[in-house]
Amino acid sequence: MNKEETRILAQLQAVRENRPQHLWAGIIVAGISLFSMVAAFGTAPDTREIQNFQRTVVEPLPLVPETAGGVEDGFYVREERIQRGDTVAALLARLGVQDDSAFAFLRQRPETQVIFRQLRPGKVVTARTSGSGELIALTFPLNGPKDNALVIERIEGRLRAREQAPSLTAQAVMKSGEIRTSLFAATDAIGLPDSIATQMADIFGGDIDFHRDLRRGDRFSVVFEMLYDQGQPARPGRILAAEFVNNGKAYSAFWFEGKNGQGYYTAEGKNIRKAFLRSPLEFSRVTSGFSHSRFHPIHQTWRAHKGVDYGAPIGTRIKATGDGVVEFAGSQGGYGNLVVIRHQGRFTTHYGHLSSFAPGIRKGTRVSQGDIIGYVGKTGWATGPHLHYEFRINGVHQNPLAVALPSAPPLSSGDMAEFKMSVDPLIFRLDRIRGLDLALLD
Repeated sequence: MNKEETRILAQLQAVRENRPQHLWAGIIVAGISLFSMVAAFGTAPDTREIQNFQRTVVEPLPLVPETAGGVEDGFYVREERIQRGDTVAALLARLGVQDDSAFAFLRQRPETQVIFRQLRPGKVVTARTSGSGELIALTFPLNGPKDNALVIERIEGRLRAREQAPSLTAQAVMKSGEIRTSLFAATDAIGLPDSIATQMADIFGGDIDFHRDLRRGDRFSVVFEMLYDQGQPARPGRILAAEFVNNGKAYSAFWFEGKNGQGYYTAEGKNIRKAFLRSPLEFSRVTSGFSHSRFHPIHQTWRAHKGVDYGAPIGTRIKATGDGVVEFAGSQGGYGNLVVIRHQGRFTTHYGHLSSFAPGIRKGTRVSQGDIIGYVGKTGWATGPHLHYEFRINGVHQNPLAVALPSAPPLSSGDMAEFKMSVDPLIFRLDRIRGLDLALLD
């Protein structure tokens, strides 16, 4: 066959070299040669003839011997989510644990009893087992603010239990929403955690009174950290950037950690934090505003109301609206349980009708803005549970809802270059999500 192909190629080459004189002669010769090749293929034996020469041969293959790195010495990692009505035995079975000694260890050791008490549905448990189901390690998330986990490990053939702090990694999450009824209704609609909504209210609390200033159609965008432990969401972290458009006016805030401190700043480097919060409660309603004359519900006379009343359930947390020192904490006439805080010498804030004081709140205690100082009650002259809040400058009562609040110091010139590098990517992210994926609530 190879000789025939060589001869045909040579003839075709001759055709190209002698074109057009010998064109037809070359074509005829090549055609005859190709016909002979087809004939050669036609004389090959058919399938039945080939089958007469075939035979089946079966040869045993040697098994590969197990080595130290075989399946038995390897391990499997499984994750399972605790289901409603789960037992520890059922959970271990789904995790592939076939180890009676491990189950006995969990039942008998005092430090592992927490597993039986905290089988909360939705919690993700991780197990590492050998090929035969022997437990090598188990990680069980614990309830509590620290996000710690109980880790059971097989060390030198023996199981040991210890509590371990999580190794958290942060990922940025972006959300955007629109107010139709309330802040929490809007944040719930877009899956924004309550802690992030509360942070947002704290950040903008010096400019926006979330009790009375929100308007239908107000919009917000937020970039925040979600903390993950071993690939599973553990809890929300800190807000990195936020924008809130209230009644047509936009407020923005960006987190920055510099050499001289940390906090939230505007894009121009101004401290977003005011010296005082507008309100000492996170969320409530104003039941009585500041006025020079109102009808007193107890004394049944017209009297000046030199503060603002916030209606809220008994036990609602009360925050210090600014940094300062507790000047008074105790019972005082119609105020009932009262806390007075002095700020920067000439400012004082008063919190009345408390049900109780926060631990450690006494005369001389130094507090920071946002610290919990007590809880809403109805002690003193009060017809129902509420907080009476006063704001005084040099002893003169001011309207807390209208007084101009001083700002905290801005960034220093030395921090501005680093601040701009940190903030520019966050500004870009806010621009991307502004107006997208809005929660339009009825």
